[in-house]
Amino acid sequence: MRRVLRWLGTGLFFLLVALCFAPTLVPPLLDRVYYSGPPSDHFDGRRFFNPGADPPRGEGATRRWMAGEGRARWPDHVPVRQTVPPRRVAGNDMRMTWIGHSTVLVQTAGLNILTDPIWSDRASPFSFAGPKRVRAPGVRFEDLPKIDLVVVSHNHYDHMDLRTLKRLWERDRPRIVTSLGNDTILARAGIPALAFDWGGHFVQKRDGAIVSGNPACAAGPWQCGEAYAVTVERVHHWGSRWLSDRNRALWSGFTIETPAGRIFFAGDTGWGDGSWVREAARHGPFRLAIIPIGAWSPRDFMRSNHIDPGEAWRAFEALAPARAIGVHWGTFQLSFEAIDAPPRAIAALARARRVPADRFVTTEPGATFSVPAAP
Repeated sequence: MRRVLRWLGTGLFFLLVALCFAPTLVPPLLDRVYYSGPPSDHFDGRRFFNPGADPPRGEGATRRWMAGEGRARWPDHVPVRQTVPPRRVAGNDMRMTWIGHSTVLVQTAGLNILTDPIWSDRASPFSFAGPKRVRAPGVRFEDLPKIDLVVVSHNHYDHMDLRTLKRLWERDRPRIVTSLGNDTILARAGIPALAFDWGGHFVQKRDGAIVSGNPACAAGPWQCGEAYAVTVERVHHWGSRWLSDRNRALWSGFTIETPAGRIFFAGDTGWGDGSWVREAARHGPFRLAIIPIGAWSPRDFMRSNHIDPGEAWRAFEALAPARAIGVHWGTFQLSFEAIDAPPRAIAALARARRVPADRFVTTEPGATFSVPAAP
């Protein structure tokens, strides 16, 4: 008995020592260096940052967040009517299908494009803990057509889902595009990707070649073998996989130019000073804009990271797309607002401004819409 107590006491002693050193030892072990390069106006040589100051959090914001004060209760499950999209959409037609969260399938000009794909049940590094999906994907992975292009906005688990990206790469070998540092994370999982800084641009040709900038073409645009072009856009957010690696990789949105028109995908973003929207708008006109509208409450805690519906509407007005879709809501509970608060807010804004409801769409996963030509 004494021997057992002595072993127990020794074990408790070493556990206490380990807990004392954990704050010092654990963070470096969880840190990662994803990118090395010269300093810039948004990279200090070690970590990325948003130009301009973030608004200060209100007094007690962190405490209220940790305590869950005012957190709406979501249902455990919301039924979804899944759809089977066409294999291809040819010519000038454009169709979009909301899969769920920030995942949208855009089909046009013979291209199949996916944004921030996630088919996993949890937005988490663990299969047993973390935000759990309450709406199934609007398209079963098995019913997904062959994907040509995937854009990955940043490395949070609800946007960079390595399990899904690995399946896509092994099945389809799509072109995967992201921002600086995220390619390192993907490469470690066996997933090749192209990574660019804000403002980075490339043209993908139909023969698989990649060229920087738009090549001169006497026959006119999209007549020299181009398939699509991508520009990496500045947005206002942050990135991390393990907390201590905060902002080791960059966050971004994307402008995707196709023969049938331009698509803007905002990824995940706060408003900041709003200049990122004005910069992106210069790359229009846009046929389709994919804009986040959820995960914004409590506002004093979330405003530096996520736009609310009112700010999403301001982005919609600045971008002036023929059609927009509101995403980043109703799939994983990442904040405190009610599950249907974001689409209700967008609908109310549309009514107040007398804008047709089909200009800024909010819908259930699996719904497919035609996108009219850009104005």
